[in-house]
Amino acid sequence: MRVLLIYPLFPQTFWSYEKILDLVDRKVLLPPLGLITVAAILPKEWEYKLVDRNIRAVTESEWEWADMAIVSGMIVQKNDLLAQIEEGKRRDKLVAVGGPYPTTLPQEVKQAGADFLILDEGEITLPMFVEALKRGETSGTFRSTEKPDVTTTPIPRYDLLELDAYDSMSIQFSRGCPFQCEFCDIIVLYGRKPRTKTPAQLIQELNYLYELGWRRGIFMVDDNFIGNKRNVKLLLKELKVWLAQHQYPFKFNTEASIDLAADSELMDLMVECNFDAVFLGIETPDEDSLELTKKFQNTRNSLEDAVDKITRAGLRPMAGFIIGFDGEKKGAGDRIINFVERTAIPGALLTMLQALPNTALWERLEKEERLVSSSNDRDINQTSLINFIPSRPIEDIAKEYVEAFCNLYDPHIYIDRVYRCFLKLGAPKCKAPSKLPSWVDLRALAIVIWRQGIKRSTRWKFWHHLFSIFKHNPGVWEHYLTMCAHNEHFLEYRQIVRDRIEKQLAELNAPQLNQRFIVGDSYAKK
Repeated sequence: MRVLLIYPLFPQTFWSYEKILDLVDRKVLLPPLGLITVAAILPKEWEYKLVDRNIRAVTESEWEWADMAIVSGMIVQKNDLLAQIEEGKRRDKLVAVGGPYPTTLPQEVKQAGADFLILDEGEITLPMFVEALKRGETSGTFRSTEKPDVTTTPIPRYDLLELDAYDSMSIQFSRGCPFQCEFCDIIVLYGRKPRTKTPAQLIQELNYLYELGWRRGIFMVDDNFIGNKRNVKLLLKELKVWLAQHQYPFKFNTEASIDLAADSELMDLMVECNFDAVFLGIETPDEDSLELTKKFQNTRNSLEDAVDKITRAGLRPMAGFIIGFDGEKKGAGDRIINFVERTAIPGALLTMLQALPNTALWERLEKEERLVSSSNDRDINQTSLINFIPSRPIEDIAKEYVEAFCNLYDPHIYIDRVYRCFLKLGAPKCKAPSKLPSWVDLRALAIVIWRQGIKRSTRWKFWHHLFSIFKHNPGVWEHYLTMCAHNEHFLEYRQIVRDRIEKQLAELNAPQLNQRFIVGDSYAKK
C-alpha cells in the first residue's frame, strides 16, 4: 500500500509567525506529530510520503503514486481538510481521515466524500482500519470509547518530515487533563485521566531526533504537561541526565496548568532540563467567570503571584485569555490588559470565547438555543467572531476584544512588557557548548536591529532595554532578543485581527444583529 499523508493548511493565526519564520528562513512553526505517529502505527511494509501543505502543495506525481490518502487535522484546518478529501476523490483515490476535527464532527468529513473515518485515538482504531482493508472493504467508520495505553505508542516517523522547514519539533509525553473547564475539548477527546509514556520511551524519541541531526527547540505538545506530576518528575530526573550527557542539544517549552507555581521542585526540574517557557491557561482575571466555566484551579491562589513565581523560576510565561464569558461585566478587555501588564506576560493569546462542538459549553448553549446556526461553517481562530448568543451585546464584546488585542501588541507597550519580564526572569541552569552563530542567525539579528533599533520609533527603548538586560540579567539576553523579534509578527497581526473582526460585524445588518446576537434585559434576567 502506497500512502500519501496530507496535513492541511492553517489559516493565518496568532501562532502563524510568518514574519518571524521568514527571519530564520523556515516555513512552519511545528510539524504534524499526529500524522507521523499514524505512520508509525500502520504496517511497516507499506510505503509512505508526507506532504505538509503549510510548506508546499501536493504534486500531481505524488497523487499518481498514492493508492490512498490519509488526511488529519484540527478544526482550525477544516476548510483545507475538506478540500483535500475532494481532491483525493476527484482522482479516484481511497481517502481516510482522522484527528481532532473528524473525530468531533464526523458527519462533515463523511459528506465531503471520505471513505474511511479513523476516529478517536489511533492506537486502537488504526488496527481496525488495517483489518478492514485486509477484508477488502472500501469504506468504514472506526471508533472506540476505550483510551489506549500510550506506553505502547511507537516512535513517530520523524524521518518523513522535511526537517529544515520547521522552527521547532513536537513530542508528546501525556494525553488528557484532570480538570473540567467547560469550554475545553481536550477532556472530551482524551479524557480526564492523564496517560503518560515511560521516561525511557520518551528518551528513545529524543535519541531518534538527535540521530536525525535535530538541534533546535522542542515543544512538548501535552495539553497539560503536569497533569500527572509524579510521572513528570520521574521523566525530568532521567531527562536531566540524558541532556547533560548529550551537551544540551534541545531547548523545551510546553503547556501547563497554573498550579505549576505551587511546586518549586517541579519548576526547578524543568529549568534544569532546559525548559525556558510555559503556556498557561489563565483565561480571565475575573473570578466569577473562572468559577462559571469550572476553571476552579485558577481560583485557589493569586494568579499574579503564580505568574511571578513561574517567571522568577526561569520559565517565560505565555498565557491564554478569553473574552465573552456569560455574566461578564463591561470592561473585560481592560481588565485583561491590566493583568497582563501587571504580570509582564510577553505573549498573551487573546480570543473571543468559542463554543467547540461536544464540549460542556456547547451542550449547555445548545439546550439554551444560543448557538449561532452558521457557527459550523467556518474555522475557529483569533479572527473569528463569537459563535453563540452571549449575555451582553456582541458589538461590545468585539470592540473590547479588538481594542485589547491592539493595545497588548502596540510595539512600544509590547517591548516594555518583554523588558520587565526578562529583568526578573530566572537565569538558565543549563549551559550548552558555545558555537559560532550561523549566517541565518546573524541575518535575523541584523534585520531586528535595523527595524526596531534604527528605523522605527522603538529605537530608544530597544537599545536602553537591551543594554539594561546585559547589565542586570545577562544570562537571558539571547532569549530576550528572540522575544523582541516576535514584535515583527504582532505588528502586522494586530491589524489583521481588527480588520477581520470589523468586517464580520459589518456583514451583519441591524436586523440580523438583533435576531442573532444582541441580548436584551429579558435574557439577562432569565
